[in-house]
Amino acid sequence: MNRQPSRTVFALMGPTASGKSELGMRLADEFNIALISVDSAMAYRGMDIGTAKPDAATLQKYPHALVDILDPEDDYSVGEFIGRADQAVNDAFKSGKSPLLVGGSMLYFKRFRDGVAKLPGRNSEIRAQLRHRADEGGVEELFRELQQVDPSSARRIHPNNYSRIERALEVYQQTGKPMSQLVEKHASTSVVDRLQCDYREFSLLNLTRAILHDRIEKRVHSMLDLGFADEVRTLMQRPNLSLQAMSMRAVGYRQLCQRLACDIEASIDSITINAIVAGTRQLARRQLTWLRNWKTDVQHVSLQSADAYDCIKNVLQSCSVPRTNEE
Repeated sequence: MNRQPSRTVFALMGPTASGKSELGMRLADEFNIALISVDSAMAYRGMDIGTAKPDAATLQKYPHALVDILDPEDDYSVGEFIGRADQAVNDAFKSGKSPLLVGGSMLYFKRFRDGVAKLPGRNSEIRAQLRHRADEGGVEELFRELQQVDPSSARRIHPNNYSRIERALEVYQQTGKPMSQLVEKHASTSVVDRLQCDYREFSLLNLTRAILHDRIEKRVHSMLDLGFADEVRTLMQRPNLSLQAMSMRAVGYRQLCQRLACDIEASIDSITINAIVAGTRQLARRQLTWLRNWKTDVQHVSLQSADAYDCIKNVLQSCSVPRTNEE
């Protein structure tokens, strides 16, 4: 007997190396769900090892929307993500599946849920100028400018987050007004109103620091064993790929690019490896900070608990999400 699932979008969030992808695929084994990636780096083709992207066989068995959709030279703005994610959600509903967003790009999750203000589109000329300045004088120079023209945005953006610094300066140069001011004036539309759906969130928040740090270190060494450095060497030989591109600012890629910038065949020393581990731990810490300050009724589950899977499973069942073997 066919059961119609409720029109509910589910979100599974968590820090890097917390087991989100594995849990999402386990749920897909039992429920008729469509997996949608919320990962700003997995979107790029050719960035496989360093993003912990599922391999081709796994992706064939468990298709993920919004994976391998861009070239590394492309930007992946929040607005573009929302447009693509909205389409993937609607496609899932049309096919009779319940969408499950899985990932750790917390800004994307927040803006998907809350919506974004309508801002000017991308300007390739301005972006090229900003990237040239960053290549010549460093990201710090652009961040200092942002502090002058839009201090409110600067307070919310990490000094090393080039893509967000670039976007804020791009908007300022196009409009002559701080982006923070424009965001406050223009209303945004939440996912519930945009897609006429319910929205349920889960987060993997309860891993201990020691366990998460251990997982991160093991993952970094595994990536390097699998050829992460060679993957970056291949990317660096793309003629139009700037090291300031959004893709190359991803954790791990950034540190390897710095190591290989002067000598692409240089060995990967312990300093670089430690920098990747430290950068990944910092990323996880920022993700956890986002989740602890999450202003919604997110349901926290722990992979340390035997009932973590059952917790999410019970919610899916309560929302009438069909099992895969139901006809």
